[in-house]
Amino acid sequence: MIVILLGPPGAGKGTQAAHIVAKYGIPQLSTGDMLRAAVAAKTPVGVQAKAIMDAGNLVSDQIVAAIVEERIEEDDCAPGFLLDGFPRTVVQAEMLDAMLEKKGRALDAVIELKVDEGALLDRLRTRIKETLARGDEPRKDDTEETFKKRLGVYREQTAPLIPYYRGQGKLKVVDGMGAVEAVSAEIDAILEKIGS
Repeated sequence: MIVILLGPPGAGKGTQAAHIVAKYGIPQLSTGDMLRAAVAAKTPVGVQAKAIMDAGNLVSDQIVAAIVEERIEEDDCAPGFLLDGFPRTVVQAEMLDAMLEKKGRALDAVIELKVDEGALLDRLRTRIKETLARGDEPRKDDTEETFKKRLGVYREQTAPLIPYYRGQGKLKVVDGMGAVEAVSAEIDAILEKIGS
């Protein structure tokens, strides 16, 4: 089972990813984690990525794809995996399709957590107020300005994946505004159809 979770920042992807990993026993492949692991292991791609990052530059799509390709060769990915942070763009999605096809595998589902952006902003404001009320310092990236910026990046770069995967018939839309358990149940209904 090969799955991608899509949704803007704050949509609950992290929570649902943890649920999928626990319930279906497939690893969650986070691009950031894979990049750090490849750099630490000094794999050829990791060495290349480190040089680029040390120079303060963003790692290219080709390097990110190479790191993903390296990682999905590992035994724990044989039953499937959940992709987190890749693909972020249509170009990366095309690279993923080619990579999977080469390995005789295919993406099973792309689950979009559909959320109301205004409600997400309200959730953020509430979280900041609650954190301050407890006397704690909000996370550095927990500001309206940062959130709006991340939302803009999502709309510009990642949202085009929605029509891309809809065109392939792989997109499944889940109401991400419900209770966590309700969202998980909707996701399970989709994944259980794939597994059967």
